[in-house]
Amino acid sequence: MLCATILCGQNVLVIEVSDKETGKAVQGIEVFQSATGRIYSSNEAGLVEIKDVSQQEQGFVIFGLSHNTIDTSFLIVSDTMISIEVSKLNVQLSTVEIGARRKELFALKRLQDVQGTAIYAGRKTEVVLMDLINGNLANNVSRQIYAQVSGLNIYEGSSGGLQLGIGGRGLDPNRTSNFNTRQDGYDISADVLGYPENYYTPPANLIDEIELIRGASSLQYGTQFGGLLNFKLYRIPSFKKSEIEFSQTLGSYGFMNTYLKAGYNFDKFSVSSFINYKRGDGYRLNSDFNALNAYLNVTYTLSDHTILGIDLTYYKYLAQQAGGLTDTMFEEDPQQSNRERNWFEVDWKLWSMRLDHELGKDSKMSFIISGLYAQRNSVGFRGNPINLNDNPITALDEQDTNGNYILPRDLIKGVFRNINAEARYLSKYEIGSKKAVFLIGAKVYDSNNDAIQGPGSTSEDADFNFYNLEFPDYPSQSDFNFPNFNLAAFSENIFYLSDRWSITPGLRFEYIRTQAEGVYNNVVFDNAGNPINNIRLSESRDLSRQFLLAGISSEYKLDQSLKLYSNFSQNYRSVTFSDIRVVSPTFIVAPDIMDERGFTADLGARGRFGKLISYDINAFGLWYNDRIGIILDNRANRVRKNIGNAFIGGMESLFDLNIDRMIWGDDSKRRLNLFVNTAITFSEYTKSEENNVQGKRVEFIPTVNLKTGLNIGLGNFEFSMQYSYISEQFTDVQNSERAFPGDNREGVIGPIPAYQIWDISLTHTFKQFKFSGGINNALNQSYFTRRATGYPGPGIIPSDGRAWYFTLSYSY
Repeated sequence: MLCATILCGQNVLVIEVSDKETGKAVQGIEVFQSATGRIYSSNEAGLVEIKDVSQQEQGFVIFGLSHNTIDTSFLIVSDTMISIEVSKLNVQLSTVEIGARRKELFALKRLQDVQGTAIYAGRKTEVVLMDLINGNLANNVSRQIYAQVSGLNIYEGSSGGLQLGIGGRGLDPNRTSNFNTRQDGYDISADVLGYPENYYTPPANLIDEIELIRGASSLQYGTQFGGLLNFKLYRIPSFKKSEIEFSQTLGSYGFMNTYLKAGYNFDKFSVSSFINYKRGDGYRLNSDFNALNAYLNVTYTLSDHTILGIDLTYYKYLAQQAGGLTDTMFEEDPQQSNRERNWFEVDWKLWSMRLDHELGKDSKMSFIISGLYAQRNSVGFRGNPINLNDNPITALDEQDTNGNYILPRDLIKGVFRNINAEARYLSKYEIGSKKAVFLIGAKVYDSNNDAIQGPGSTSEDADFNFYNLEFPDYPSQSDFNFPNFNLAAFSENIFYLSDRWSITPGLRFEYIRTQAEGVYNNVVFDNAGNPINNIRLSESRDLSRQFLLAGISSEYKLDQSLKLYSNFSQNYRSVTFSDIRVVSPTFIVAPDIMDERGFTADLGARGRFGKLISYDINAFGLWYNDRIGIILDNRANRVRKNIGNAFIGGMESLFDLNIDRMIWGDDSKRRLNLFVNTAITFSEYTKSEENNVQGKRVEFIPTVNLKTGLNIGLGNFEFSMQYSYISEQFTDVQNSERAFPGDNREGVIGPIPAYQIWDISLTHTFKQFKFSGGINNALNQSYFTRRATGYPGPGIIPSDGRAWYFTLSYSY
């Protein structure tokens, strides 16, 4: 029931929400404003205040998890108060019904062209709602988390989900380095320019949403081919005064995960925090790990128009690495390990400050400054660096008669320090009678990193100290400093040619300066392996470049339930000297390696058929020039260099079917949902000066990537079953077949065979308790997704076999 009253003032809309039966104010009702895409929540007095409302007919959706939804509109001619009476549902909602209503609200939110100070019109955007995933979140099982994100290729060899490895459309999944990876809008990778690898991944059960925007996001978020990956971490809802949640997970192979999250709203402050600890023995021998992650966000509302937020993040883990396997070893026993003294350590510290300010009803700005201080240390035996003709996977790690190891381990230490600031201004305006949206922004990024390589100890513990005095002739010794500087400016503008059709052109200017200052040892050995010369050389390089990228996107809304989108954008990926100098004994980087360039394009349609089916179908193309890849020389050394030009194209589709509504209608207390996520991808090297490359398929691209799942719910029970199929893919540019047993390249070269995996999950909610459990890789398939070039190998990195988990959570 609606009642309108005219107030005096300047275009202020006040919505008063009350219960139809009791007349009392209702807190926590969400009001979705269709024109702006904003969502407001009613306060303790049941009031929602929306300022600077345009004098026109406005559409609103009034939504509450335990109340009926109201979809209405009314004319705003001046300041107005709207009284709305909401009817409470007759029964308490089950977990199934709450999930369905959350999906319904999310479907309204995600179709907006503009959110905050970002433009999404015409892009292929995908959002993962974490609270709707019935899967193994404690273990960060990526194939379940990203099951409804099309076309992702996933590395699955990281115990406990300590590192995320995803790539799409032919991009290397290694540590998600081809995405611009952010947390709540700020960078979290080691070095966006010179070392864009992600050693830190937020715990999945403490993420609210994951946003992905494909290649056309390069104009707003960076130049990379992969696009944007943004983790939106836990925030306490504005209508709650406080909340606490505790969770404990136990699983196979000694796995344990514990987290505590807490939030509190008081006066103008909002505090959200969590701490997460996990440990495990790992699926394979010599693969135990432990990790700690802590996070704090404090938000202060300075005024109705200004919000200030501060984030602090800490992440630390230590993992033993079992090393890689040859094909023969994998077939004999994928759980075996012949390396017991390989270790990896990460220490990650992040901070950020964000200011959001509304300059008026049509203009807003945001400013965010963030910093990183981090370290990554790896130590291990990966073959004798002198005997490069040996297979580094099977090379004997020799011991003396007392069982002590003889050779030193290879130690690599990286220290990353960076600070960056990004400012955005967005304004809505009109050209004649047509609407338009203007966005302009700038980013300054400055980093100073160290990369040191040399001899480690001969022990088997996690010792990350150098032993240069004991082993002065160790062949891989270097100490480099890498200062990087980046200045970028970008702008986009949405032109609404009609109420249905929009075009968004954009530009991005980049200035990049990369430097290298350091020393390295050139050690020469005779045929008997004795050092005959050891010279310490210095190196100094300074490279600057600047360029302009352009792009354009378009979107056409046939109606409220169907839109067509297309986009084109240039892309660029820089290479810095840190990629060149930090190497393993069997990994070589060509000295003339240069930056990669290309462009991406999408053409697609997404929409809904009522509440029964939602879909997103698109074709894409990626034109990649000077693509960097790996060539194997005749000594099993992997040489990284510019291979040539490549084309990658294909079709992606996601269908989500609400079978329950087809059978039982909208008021069903049951849930029966089926999704089918398919990507068909073709690729080819179109030009290359390397032998046996032109005409070959591009590496890391399965032709068929299929994920499908069935979700069944009744009351407070939910059951999910997921099937994943990934076809064969190559791991090198020459599409090499697997080497024969005993070959010094066995395990290093060869395809990744096709594999198929079943996952099962079950969840039950009882009052404030939640019980969940399941079985991953239910049929115990032996498979692998990676042939590592260095750490954690080299060689085949087996994925986990069958594993169970059980989680008990309590929320208050």
